This record gives sequence, C-alpha cells and structure tokens, in this order.
Amino acid sequence: MDSDYGVPRELSDLQKNRSLYKPELPPCLQGTTVRVEFGDATAAADPSGANAIARSFPHTYGQPLAHFLRATAKVANSQTIDEHPAIKVGLVFCGRQSPGGHNVVWGLHDALKTHNPKSTLLGFLGGSDGLFAQKTLEITDDVLATYKNQGGYDLLGRTKDQIRTTEQVNSAMAACKALKLDGLVIVGGVTSNTDAAQLAETFAEAKCSTKVVGVPVTLNGDLKNQFVEANVGFDTICKVNSQLISNVCTDALSAEKYYYFIRLMGRKASHVAVECTLQSHPNMVILAEEVSASKLTLFDITKQICDAVQARAEQDKNHGVILLPEGLIESIPEVYALLQEIHHHLRQGVSADKISTQLSPWASALFEFLPPFIRKQLLLHPESDDSAQLSQIETEKLLAELVEAEINKRLKEGTYKGKKFNAICHFFGYQARGSLPSKFDCDYAYVLGHSCYHILAAGLNGYMATVTNLKSPSNKWRCGAAPITAMMTVKHYGRGSGSGSTTLGKPVVHPATVDLRGKVYELLRQNATRFLMDDVYRNPGPLQFDGPGADSKAVSLCVEDLDYMGRIKELNEYLDKVRTIVKPGCSQDVLKAALSAMSSVTDILSVMTSQRLE
Repeated sequence: MDSDYGVPRELSDLQKNRSLYKPELPPCLQGTTVRVEFGDATAAADPSGANAIARSFPHTYGQPLAHFLRATAKVANSQTIDEHPAIKVGLVFCGRQSPGGHNVVWGLHDALKTHNPKSTLLGFLGGSDGLFAQKTLEITDDVLATYKNQGGYDLLGRTKDQIRTTEQVNSAMAACKALKLDGLVIVGGVTSNTDAAQLAETFAEAKCSTKVVGVPVTLNGDLKNQFVEANVGFDTICKVNSQLISNVCTDALSAEKYYYFIRLMGRKASHVAVECTLQSHPNMVILAEEVSASKLTLFDITKQICDAVQARAEQDKNHGVILLPEGLIESIPEVYALLQEIHHHLRQGVSADKISTQLSPWASALFEFLPPFIRKQLLLHPESDDSAQLSQIETEKLLAELVEAEINKRLKEGTYKGKKFNAICHFFGYQARGSLPSKFDCDYAYVLGHSCYHILAAGLNGYMATVTNLKSPSNKWRCGAAPITAMMTVKHYGRGSGSGSTTLGKPVVHPATVDLRGKVYELLRQNATRFLMDDVYRNPGPLQFDGPGADSKAVSLCVEDLDYMGRIKELNEYLDKVRTIVKPGCSQDVLKAALSAMSSVTDILSVMTSQRLE
C-alpha cells in the first residue's frame, strides 16, 4: 500500500551504525558553487548509427560532455554558477532494485538543500506507475533517516520499469507539468535510461521546462560504455554472491562428493558471473557470451562439463562448483530458436497448453526432449522486451540432469571411473539484491545523486550522471555528465523475430556484454585451468564496512583500462597546448614539426576509424 512507503524502518544495531556513515564528496562537488566545463560536441560511438540517432533525437543529440570542477580550479572557458534559486525535482525508481539506490535519493536531497534550503525533492511512489498517477512523497531528513546506506527500494517502491508508449510519455509529461518540476531524475539500467533519453527529447520538443537526468543503477552491471565505468549495485551483488559461492566451495571441499550448479542473476550479460568467479575462484564458469560466440549447443555444454568432471575424477576429485549466468539459456542456439517459436505463438494468443502442438517438427522434438519442469518454464510469457523470463528458468537443474545422465552413460561404458555423480543446485539472485550496500556503492550512489543537482543547475537535459576514475580513492573521482544519446547504438539485425526485435533499427542504450577480447576475460582465461583442477577456492568473507576489505573494489573495475572522460579532458589539454605553442609568428621548425606530427596522428586515426566501419 502507498501508506507503507517511506515509513521509518526498525533497524538493527549494524543498520543503525551504517545509517550514521556519511560518504565523502570529491572536491569538484564540495561547497555551494557549481563550476562546469563543457567539452566538444559528442558523437555516436558507432558512426554507422549517427544519422538515425540524430534524426530520432534532433534536440538532444550532439550535446557536449560536461565536467564538474572544484571552485578554485583555474580552467579557461569554464562556467561558474553562483545563483541557486529554489527548484523542485522529482525522482523515480524505474529499474529493478539494486543496493545503493536509496543513496542516490540522499545525495540529491543533500545537494538540493545545500544550495538552497527551499528546494524540494519529491519521490514518486511505486515507480513509473506512481509517476503517471502523480503519487509523491516529499523527501525530508526525517524520511531519509532510516534509509541512508540501506538496501532495497522500499523508500519509494518500483513497478513496471517502463516509460515508453505515447500514453506513458504523455502521462509523465502531464505529471511534470502539474507538479511544476524543474527536473526529473530516472534511476535505472539500460532500458530505463533509454526511456529517459526519449522523455528528454519529447520534453524539449514540447518546450516542457522539466529537465530529465538518468542515473546508472543496475545490479546486472551491463550499463557500461566509454562514459560509464560501473553501475550502482553491481559491487554489492558480486561481493554478497561471492561469499555465498565461497561458502559452497568450502562445503564441496569438505564433503568431497557434491557438484554444485549455481545460477546467478545478471540478465543476458555475464558480468556478475565473471566478477564472482574472479572473487571466489569456483572450478568452472560458462559464459553466455562464449556460448553465443562459439555457437555451442546444449549437448556441447553438457560434454564440456562432463569432460571437466571426468578430468577431476582422474585426480580423485569428485566435487566441484560450477557457475552459470541466468542469460545462458537464451544464448544456446537451439533453445533460443525454440523460445522464438514459443513467444511467437504466445503473442498470437495461443494458450500455453496448446503451444506444443503448434511447434515446427524440430522444435517439437527439442521441446519433448527437455524435462517437464523446463518445458513449463519456457512457456512463461516473455518480458516486456520480448526476452524470456530468465530468472524463472532453472538452467542449473537442466544441466545437472543432462550431466548426470551423460556421466552415468560413461560409467556404464567404462570411460568414467569416478564416484557416483551427485548434483546440488542453487539460484543466487534475490538473496543479494536487498543487501546492505557495500561502502563503494554507498559512496558511488551518493556522489551520483549529488551530481544530478549539478546537472540540473547547469540547465542540462537528456544527460546521465557520470563518475570516472572509480578505481582510485573517492577524493580523486572525476564527476561529470554525458548525453545519453552518445551512449546509443542502432542494431539493424537480430537473432530472430523475438528477443530485442522491438529495438531493431531504433537508437537505444544496448546492454554491454562481456568483452571476449578484453582484459577481464583474458584474466579469467589465464586462470581457468588452475581454477578447474587445483581447488584454489577463495573466500572474500561478508561485506566489510570498516577495516581490511572495506575499500576493496570489483576485480573487473580494477583490471579494466577506463577513465575515458579523464582522457578526453587530457587530450583537450594537449590540443590547447599545441594551439598555445603554434601561433602565427612561431618559427618554421616549430610549424613543420607540428604539421608532421599532426599528419601522422590523423593518418593513424583515419585508418582506425575506417576499420571500425568495415
């Protein structure tokens, strides 16, 4: 019920202690002055989609990057905003709950009150439905008291995560106008921020004065691009899951007779599975991206696991832990094709109990081969983006059954000489997403919330709050904002008529999958054999808020070579130095050296750019 939102929580001693923790702001956000430096106009990451994005977003495409600076920074052409009239801002949780989301609200509230105590923050109750219905709760210090540094989204709640149809967009605009909002902050992942970009464009076209700002909050970790290094919630989810996985690893090593199949949340991308593997060192992880790239069938995956079990049995190891991302099932070619047929019939109104009779011969054969519990789960109605209900499909149980059958077959043939195969299955998902947020997520979310005010104070619309250089201490974080349209791409082809078909040919913020050529995946592969055979299980322990481990960050964050926005700023500084040195009146030698260097650089960059377009 609406009356339950925002009520004071009953806190444990630990929760009370956490509620007293105050995240530190980077120098660029401290004080009452907003200072911003605008960079060059942004362009699409994939030039082939630039025209489509520009046509769809004529008012918000090509906007510049924004860098927030400390008040004392000596940067030419930066703007200082000293006047801060009282403003009214609305905030809505549009994505699935992620640890740290409440701190976005807290950070934004603190920033509003710091710059003008008369400013107001309204939280929409019940997610996007609350936005459409104009159901709000005014955020105050008293309301926030028992939600600071706490998990969940129960301060405001969430619902459908969707602001997409014409009716929904118009309802959102009507709410913003009726409430006289100066800004609307949308907290969520790739889908929610795509909706935020469309909302910003529609508002600009309709001359609605409300500015729209997005915040990257998703436990899946798939809202990653050159501007966004990490998502709020991912750090906590991986740390909580890694401890659970490590506990299971210790149990496996103690009993020496069970294989644990553990499915992890994360939607289509396998970022959570990768990070948890690097933190806890289970014996094996099968990534959806690997399966998709190599077009591995269900039988290929089963054989891969069975070969690993057999190799370990030859070393008298009859136990192990195997991680599976929830998106794995959709990456298996024949299962994906089966899902497309099922979803097609569901959209045509065919009842679930009749679909098996409507399938093509090959799909029917696969459907009948699968265990009854999987058949029932595959028949569930798809999500709003046409993808399967991944959290409800027990891929871990399916693979455990198939592996057991194959191992028993090998046992009869005499090729497998280990002990009887015993599998235990788990799904780690909901257990972690309501967790107390890690120190990193507390800090990161609070800083992003604070940045939202700076974005609104600068009059920006259609931007996402960004923080880069995250692997460094928070006092060295770089805060800014990037146009959401600069994060969009256009896909002109898909794997079928179902999953993702609603976005084909349209500019959207697509989820980032695990880069099979990246440093994180390379680290994973370097350790794959050691993890598989040597039982080098590692237990990071429970979340730490003080002492050793409190400031630890995701392995993938520390391994990746990030800080794109910092490098853009550094490049502009070099270009400014060149302009300062090479002026009319400089010597011929200086001019020739500059021309030679610039010619070489442009030749190299032209080749690199043309290769990306091929």
